[in-house]
Amino acid sequence: MQLEYFHMIDRIVDLKVDEKTIVVEAQVPQESTIFEGHFPGYPLMPGVLLIESMAQASGWLQLGVFRFERMPILAAVKEAKVRGSVFPGDLMSIEASLTHEGSGYAMTEAKIRVGGKLRANSALTFTLIPFPNADMRGYMAKVAERVGFPQQVLSQ
Repeated sequence: MQLEYFHMIDRIVDLKVDEKTIVVEAQVPQESTIFEGHFPGYPLMPGVLLIESMAQASGWLQLGVFRFERMPILAAVKEAKVRGSVFPGDLMSIEASLTHEGSGYAMTEAKIRVGGKLRANSALTFTLIPFPNADMRGYMAKVAERVGFPQQVLSQ
């Protein structure tokens, strides 16, 4: 097995904590080892990575809504649909909304658009846990800076 380390989200465009919504962007790279096998001569973003992109956008939303007090862990993927191809160089706009939270779980609805056209959507369920240690929370804080997480959210 060959695995490549990845962050799917490039930047947070809009985070509305009160409305429980987020919009993020992710630029699909022109070159990646992912495309060497998926597919030679016709590179496509794998559907599982589209789902991961929606999960990461949903995760940033939950980190904002819950003020970095709990960490979302993907627990279930429901109704995932790939509605069109995503290619190297495409700019994905990913929207997510928190639809339910309670009993240690949260649910989101997420969509990926490229050029305004819907390419994928899914309903996702997350387990909410305390950060396992200070190192993990610190790491996430650094990534938050990189993607433009609005720091004022944490002080509200």
